[in-house]
Amino acid sequence: MTRGKGRGSFWLVAAVVFATVVFCCPAFCTQAGSSPAIGDPAAFLAQTESLRIKDHRLFAQRLALLHRVSPTLTPAEQWQLKYLDALESSLDGNFAAATEPLRDVIDHSGDVDLAAKASAALLTNLTATHRYEAAFKLANEMTLNLPKLRSRESRFQTLGALSQMLNFAGQTELATKYAQMMMNTIPENATECDPDFKLAAALSNADKLRSSSTELARVIKTCTAAHEPVVTAAAELILSSLYLKEKQPSKALSVLNQINPTVIKNRYYPHLLSSLSQRAQAYEQLGQDENAKKAAKEAIAIAKPGEISGYLRSALEVLYKIARKEGNAADALNYYEQFVVQDKGYMNDLSVPVIAYQTVQQKVLTQKLEAESLSKQNRILTLQQELDAKAVETSRLYIVLLLIGLTGIVLWLLRLKHSQLRFKRMATRDGLTGILNHQHFINESERQLRHLERKSGHASLLWMDLDHFKQINDTHGHAAGDAVLRHIVAVCNDHLRPGDLFGRLGGEEFGILLLECERDHAIAIADRIRLAIEGNPLEHEGMMLKVSASVGIASTYNAGHALQRLCRQADAALYRAKRDGRNRVIADAGEGTSVFV
Repeated sequence: MTRGKGRGSFWLVAAVVFATVVFCCPAFCTQAGSSPAIGDPAAFLAQTESLRIKDHRLFAQRLALLHRVSPTLTPAEQWQLKYLDALESSLDGNFAAATEPLRDVIDHSGDVDLAAKASAALLTNLTATHRYEAAFKLANEMTLNLPKLRSRESRFQTLGALSQMLNFAGQTELATKYAQMMMNTIPENATECDPDFKLAAALSNADKLRSSSTELARVIKTCTAAHEPVVTAAAELILSSLYLKEKQPSKALSVLNQINPTVIKNRYYPHLLSSLSQRAQAYEQLGQDENAKKAAKEAIAIAKPGEISGYLRSALEVLYKIARKEGNAADALNYYEQFVVQDKGYMNDLSVPVIAYQTVQQKVLTQKLEAESLSKQNRILTLQQELDAKAVETSRLYIVLLLIGLTGIVLWLLRLKHSQLRFKRMATRDGLTGILNHQHFINESERQLRHLERKSGHASLLWMDLDHFKQINDTHGHAAGDAVLRHIVAVCNDHLRPGDLFGRLGGEEFGILLLECERDHAIAIADRIRLAIEGNPLEHEGMMLKVSASVGIASTYNAGHALQRLCRQADAALYRAKRDGRNRVIADAGEGTSVFV
């Protein structure tokens, strides 16, 4: 958790509060000329642990007091103090300093329940430092140790950590199950806030929550009553994101305004970034472009250098849309390039924990198969000994087993080859339309352009955008929109040559690289495609869905063979086609002129 640094007046107040707590609170009372007295150390340690989220300042003060009397603590209490020190490092964001103490507690404390709580904290640290494979291995160990735990508190923390981790890996059903198990294991000093939130988080990740869902209303009510401001704010941010998804920006903005004082007070970095990003989206949906730009730029300003985040991705998308709307092509292109970087990194970040989870599961499965294989080999040896007197029958049996083994190997190799081909296609093709995805289109275009430059060949780049496509999604639903996209791809393929590159750039935007194609020929092809799209409406569920397209063209004859420059000129031409009325082809003719078709 990131905490802001206060000014002089803040530290003065903190010093006064600290003095009040130390010298007036019974738990901190001291005697003149002696070490501070804390009563029952075990109870004091337990009370201190419960403060780590609710009142971090008091938690830190109690830790300092415990260190002053640490020589008088028993070995078991020393281990508990070491665990609390590691929690403090984690709360300060110093995960590296917390990792080794937590492992020491797990391996050497001898306390099963304390080791379980340390494992839960370590699991969070490993996730925060992107060490996903190690995190999932630890999660498997924690699952196996669950029946050995005696205290409800350690079981509660273990179940919570497992729910959070499985939700992070996309295993939402298992995450939901562990959250429900938490409800039956709530310790005396806890409330239903944490399990309710983890259940809501799993349902949200599985796209099973709506703004009106009772689960979300319950977690907000429960956590508010439990005085858990950070968790309450997180639940409210889920609610505002659902309002945005449901196109209710006014309600989303109302929620964001309501929790803004809490977010600013706690200075929890993910909440600050999320609230600014959502505020930008809400203003953009309301048409308040200036407010949207201000919030989006504030989100980008507080981001850490090199950070990849879904929040930054959304903020950059808002700035890109507004720049295009205002006709600022340079800013639009700049924001679009930053958006592409965030979009690629964000999608990678989503897939990495899932892949790590699957890797660990595959290793566990492999170990199990190896054990089963050894067991089978032992049974085969026993069988061979029993049939030693029947040499002929044994030979026949050996041949049969060999054929089965060879058949199994062949089938396994075929299945492996099929999987490799399928994964290769998934990595290069758009899942909806089957054409090249954005990244592979860019990579393959750069390769082809380099080849053409070496042999002095030419090519033309087409940037195509469907006109008013959002109205189809809003009026007829996303299923109709998906059907239109597939239909448009089929129409375009009828007018392209086998060697041309055709890719989906995102949403309703497409790119086409026509190889060995001069500008005038590219204009003719683009206009044939435009006319074919306009003249071939799609019949979908009894409705005729008519679509038109705007096309911008850039040619290597004018722009050279650098893909980035071709993209800029094609995008500028597309922007002019949109601005001048849509359903047209505009080609950059160089030297400030354009060709309208």
